[in-house]
Amino acid sequence: MSGQQPPPPPPTPSSTQDTTAAGSFSQGEHGQPRKYEEYAYVLDFTPRGKSITVRGREGVIIQAMGEERLTLLELLGIQNATVEIGERLYIGREGREKVSSVLGRLEYTAISQAAKNELANIIEKVVVANEKRFINYINNAQPITPRIHALELIPGIGKTYMMTIIKERDKKKFENFSDLQTRVGLRDPAKLISKRIIEEIMGQARMNLFVRK
Repeated sequence: MSGQQPPPPPPTPSSTQDTTAAGSFSQGEHGQPRKYEEYAYVLDFTPRGKSITVRGREGVIIQAMGEERLTLLELLGIQNATVEIGERLYIGREGREKVSSVLGRLEYTAISQAAKNELANIIEKVVVANEKRFINYINNAQPITPRIHALELIPGIGKTYMMTIIKERDKKKFENFSDLQTRVGLRDPAKLISKRIIEEIMGQARMNLFVRK
């Protein structure tokens, strides 16, 4: 025996790496996925409510949707702070003005009817406000299987539109929703993306393109 140790095995990718199906989507400033939300949009709130995620917690209970990962959240608001439906609140780790803490994540079935009624409008508001992020997804989405492309999972985009989008983006990347609509003929892309996000939040999609759990 030579006494030599066998070479160490090659490193394996981290099992905790956050990836998005068929293309990168939820990314922070330096291209890395954020683990925590920094902003959330108010869907509903109760000035004197009880938490459904943290036992015994009472106060200003806010149901919201995160801007980055598009998950439903329960927040504890600061007493006497003014909160409005549709308002964009800072929920980062430091410098919060209206939110005391992020209590936890919510399932769609757990949010109020008022929150459900606001969801479609808020999602579209988020998509429009983050147009560059979503148009980048359109520019970079890839096939999920040899027979299905990620773009086809967005409502209103069948194989014909999918092929046209790929052909056009190969010539030049889309700059915004208006550019996509003009060059491809796809009407109201923001609303179509919003419909897909709603399906994912409601748990109706087999695979998530945009919502990060």
